[in-house]
Amino acid sequence: MQRIRLRYTKRGRLRFTSHRDFQRAFERALRRAEVPMAYSAGFTPHPKVSYANAAPTGVGSEAEYLEIALTAHRDPEELRALLDESLPTGLDITDAVEARTSGLADRLTASIWELRLDGVTLDEAEKAVAAFLAADSVEVQRKTKNGLRTFDTRGAVAELRALAPGADRPLGEACAILRLVVRHVTPAVRPDDVLSGLHAVADLAPPVAAAVTRLAQGLFDEESGTVTDPLAPDREAAPAAPQTAAGTVSATAPEGPAAQGRPS
Repeated sequence: MQRIRLRYTKRGRLRFTSHRDFQRAFERALRRAEVPMAYSAGFTPHPKVSYANAAPTGVGSEAEYLEIALTAHRDPEELRALLDESLPTGLDITDAVEARTSGLADRLTASIWELRLDGVTLDEAEKAVAAFLAADSVEVQRKTKNGLRTFDTRGAVAELRALAPGADRPLGEACAILRLVVRHVTPAVRPDDVLSGLHAVADLAPPVAAAVTRLAQGLFDEESGTVTDPLAPDREAAPAAPQTAAGTVSATAPEGPAAQGRPS
């Protein structure tokens, strides 16, 4: 059985696709692309697809991950292209590697998020960020299926910065960008929880809903504060391509007329 790990996106209007909707769309894409899927046992077999830490509905993402199991070997890049063609624009398969290591989910320990706050000036955002980072804890409440839950958001935030918007900002309109690194903890701290925390400590209240995008997720390096590519260990574990005899000769042959069989 071959296992392939895929990275996919949720862009534009497709950010409103629920995880259940994506599952249905992806399984249809597997059938269209005629992928030789492995199936679970039992009365209702399902294709063996493992999803890892999906983003909430309404949130854009450049870094969602899943793993599929195949009954026949396929080239990862060819498979990526076939699946990408079979999915709607916005649900894009951007990377594929053969799984050569274990524990993909264990390598998703943090996410980098970007929040666009229309109607908020950069100065307002910077003051709110400073107040949030200065606090020892920032408790917020979220309604769950078990009722109202109170938890700390500050401990999960490894980095938080306020940035000026790009060139796509409408002229004359206030806008600020928040860039944050959030550790994956229990209970999970989401970008909207951080916004609630900013409101609690600095009364920051964007007049319109924030546009949220996950830029990356992976293993969090405590020393550097960076989030690493979770597919990198699989690439590094791939065996080196064998060198052909022609390639060896080409690489070591001397230059000049003698190399072409002509007398010097």
